[in-house]
Amino acid sequence: MKPILKLSGLKKHFPIKQGIFSKTTGYVHAVDGVDLIVNQGETCSLVGESGCGKTTVAKTLMRLHPATAGQAIYDGLDVFNLRKNELKELWKRMQIIFQDPYSSLNPRLTVEKIISQSLNNFHNISKAKMRDAAHEIITKVGLQPEHLDRYPHEFSGGQRQRIGIARALIGRIITDHPKLIVCDEPVSALDVSIQAQIINLLKQLQSEYGLTILFISHDLSVVEHISSQVAVMYLGKIVESGEKNELFTNAAHPYTKALLSAIPKPEPPEPGTKAQNFILKGDVPSPINPPKGCYFHPRCPERFDLCDKKFPEIKSVNDNHMVACHLMN
Repeated sequence: MKPILKLSGLKKHFPIKQGIFSKTTGYVHAVDGVDLIVNQGETCSLVGESGCGKTTVAKTLMRLHPATAGQAIYDGLDVFNLRKNELKELWKRMQIIFQDPYSSLNPRLTVEKIISQSLNNFHNISKAKMRDAAHEIITKVGLQPEHLDRYPHEFSGGQRQRIGIARALIGRIITDHPKLIVCDEPVSALDVSIQAQIINLLKQLQSEYGLTILFISHDLSVVEHISSQVAVMYLGKIVESGEKNELFTNAAHPYTKALLSAIPKPEPPEPGTKAQNFILKGDVPSPINPPKGCYFHPRCPERFDLCDKKFPEIKSVNDNHMVACHLMN
């Protein structure tokens, strides 16, 4: 598959300022060297515990945060070197669906104005064509044209997230952009039954428009149903990545094994056997002062002497499976 997005050495450090002169006394290492390739037409999921830097990757990619270091090449654009007057071209080609369907919609605007904003910003078309596009996309996401004249408070959480999806994709009604949709935990605030509906809607729209999706989640049971590639993050770094089926059946990193064992099982273990739970102890270390060596070693049940001295290089398990762990040496 042809890569459409490539992140190389992406870092985002937030300064900690103290005192009356706001002197910088340290940094939060939110993202600390991420390399990631997303292939065109596929869904790549970025997973990990809350606070591992997943959302910061998304917002830095969208230029909502300035990058500290690294490079992002998307569809021929050098994202971090774009001038302010060139960002419209980036946002026309790449859109984001936010986590919270309540706070991400302007309560003072009607649904039609909310989802038509990108057409106003990026395309010079008449109001009649804009309304036609809004009618078409609102139907595709499972709502009705009469919903366009209502306000966000009149909808449920699942309906609001459909509005967010419509806002991100309305450009596809009149052009072939956006090609990439960044989904920042789009179902985490929804009921389980509604989560399934939104996941199925995303898969349907991806098939219809040939979309590429960067899907961010902490829930591997959701990731399993939508992903083709999975990258596992811990404390700002990717510790394992690979094709979905390979990673779910042949996880190599202890952290990935722990995440997989946390997925609720639909059936109890057979009599006489024990559930194979890989339970982590301790808390996630502070990103202000990450541990020396492998960031995961304070919580790893398989650690040994080298783990607290040197961060492991990422190595290939097979053709499409990479892991950063000293156990692979």
